[in-house]
Amino acid sequence: MDKYFIDKKEDIGRQKVVRRLIDVKPSKDFVNAVIGPRRAGKTFFLYDIINRLKLKDEDFLFINFEDDEIKNMLRREVVKCIQKHTELYGKEPSYLFFDEIQNLDKWQSFVYSLVEKKRYFIFITGSSSKLLSREVATMLRGRSLNVTVFPFSFKEYLLIKDFKIKKVFSSIEEGKIKNHLKTYLKAGGFPQVVLEKIDKKTFFREYLNVVLYRDLIERYKIESPEVARLLIYSVIQSFAKEYSINKIYKQLKQKIEVSNKTLYQYSSYFEDVLFSFLLRKFSFSYKKSLLSTPKIYINDNGITSSFGFSENKGRLMENLVFLELKKLELNNIVEIFYWKDYQQHEVDFVVKEGMRIKQLIQVTHASSREDIEKRETNALLRAGRELRCKNLIVITWDYEDKEKIENKTIRFIPLWKWLLRI
Repeated sequence: MDKYFIDKKEDIGRQKVVRRLIDVKPSKDFVNAVIGPRRAGKTFFLYDIINRLKLKDEDFLFINFEDDEIKNMLRREVVKCIQKHTELYGKEPSYLFFDEIQNLDKWQSFVYSLVEKKRYFIFITGSSSKLLSREVATMLRGRSLNVTVFPFSFKEYLLIKDFKIKKVFSSIEEGKIKNHLKTYLKAGGFPQVVLEKIDKKTFFREYLNVVLYRDLIERYKIESPEVARLLIYSVIQSFAKEYSINKIYKQLKQKIEVSNKTLYQYSSYFEDVLFSFLLRKFSFSYKKSLLSTPKIYINDNGITSSFGFSENKGRLMENLVFLELKKLELNNIVEIFYWKDYQQHEVDFVVKEGMRIKQLIQVTHASSREDIEKRETNALLRAGRELRCKNLIVITWDYEDKEKIENKTIRFIPLWKWLLRI
């Protein structure tokens, strides 16, 4: 095991690691469970933590339970890893990083015993095909804190492109930002797509197959793989739109034998593995909200491009805004919904903080005031009156201003500015 420790740290030291703009507050009272969509960069996020904390070799223990050296060891040898590390470095490690922890037999009892000692800062990751965030919380008896890692945000994307983020930009710099945003809007932020010269269509088709077969079919023992495949394509096609399982059921039952219950079940699996997310319609009644027809969004815009559903820039912008708001929701900062009244006036996002409605947001691919349809602002004003919210925002492509309508102030903000502020 000594050789493994040394080789692993040398390997980590050789890696080119991108600094992530994800806050982490290590605690000896809890395990930091790093979760996120497949291939979002969870392992490299652990490397990032090591770098940002400037940990020396003797300060941390890192084990990837998918490495052959570890797989071939007996469990009783692996659980002595801290003792072995202390013998090698003459110091007990303060930080423990366990990557792909689900490969260790009875891992939860091992990790829980370490948490109980309150002597270590512990980080674990698990494959979404084997380990979900809700399972971590259950298995560790409430002693875990989730850290969610998504593909690169636009702010991270700009930093990777060596673009300095500041408060004020020149006209030339703004032009460059919008050029980067055009690329990011379609290609998305998966690390392999952003950092490597890779064929995007090949990457996303292979990615979708892995999600389908490993995260869904293998994990949940799905009996109708063809139904799962058709449903996942339906999700991609429907992104940033209302998503009715009943409508999909009516379409599919003519081609393939399937039940409504199965479709609902499979759809929930997509959310479990963080592939797609449902956004409920806002209502002061929790039951009405839960039973409403949701809208659906996916974990990265690049997926839509590879399957030819990326021509509608307004929907791509909306999906991008959703993902940033979803990160806030997963960190328990806000709750998000959409709003729609009986006359079909719609507001893309209702941002709720505690018991109050903090903000209402519309998203539109507009470059001038004339491009913004009256129905967009009318819906915003109606929702503002009904929900008693004065913070009204329209996120545009390239239009910025403030406007007073019916004694309400609406702010128009370009997408790039909003993404850099949030």
